[in-house]
Amino acid sequence: MKSRFSTEAGRVEAFSDGVIAVIITVMVLELKPPSGTDLHLLREILPTFAAYVLSFVFVGIYWNNHHHMLRASDGVDGRAMWANLHLLFWLSLVPFTTRWMGENPSAAGPTALYGFVLLMCGFAYTLLQNALQAVNGPDSAFTKAVQGDLKGKMSLAFYVCAIGLAFVSTILSDVLYVVVAITWFIPDRRFESVISGRG
Repeated sequence: MKSRFSTEAGRVEAFSDGVIAVIITVMVLELKPPSGTDLHLLREILPTFAAYVLSFVFVGIYWNNHHHMLRASDGVDGRAMWANLHLLFWLSLVPFTTRWMGENPSAAGPTALYGFVLLMCGFAYTLLQNALQAVNGPDSAFTKAVQGDLKGKMSLAFYVCAIGLAFVSTILSDVLYVVVAITWFIPDRRFESVISGRG
């Protein structure tokens, strides 16, 4: 029989899955076809499509790791639920910044704002992780699994650098965004032993 905490964690995960599905749907609806029918006109939307692909990967990464993190947790509390909503808020801004950057690929402002939203998503994910550590306790398998989150800290540092570099070269910023996505493309394996240990 499921505990109250595991049931609540399941509800949080289901709600989050729904929101993330809407975010992805909004992003794809923002893709507009070329003005004509010639295939060469597809070049007009390549920056927008590239921004969409990058954002799709980022949202997918959050969805995947969010799923594993909640499954590894013994439950959620009010603080964790608010932290989860905080994460979803910043993720919900990804479609807006994706379109703005895609339509203005060489402009510093849209590229920097895109990085800022990614930075806040990463920060919000860290806050949720910390809130779940408090739920599970300092000596829990969950807390031990998330100690020394080097990849998470590195990602935040890369976002900060990318925001600053946007005013020097948007291409360098884009490269950093892609690098972060590549480092997270392989799902976070820290929680697998915690989940498998529960049988």
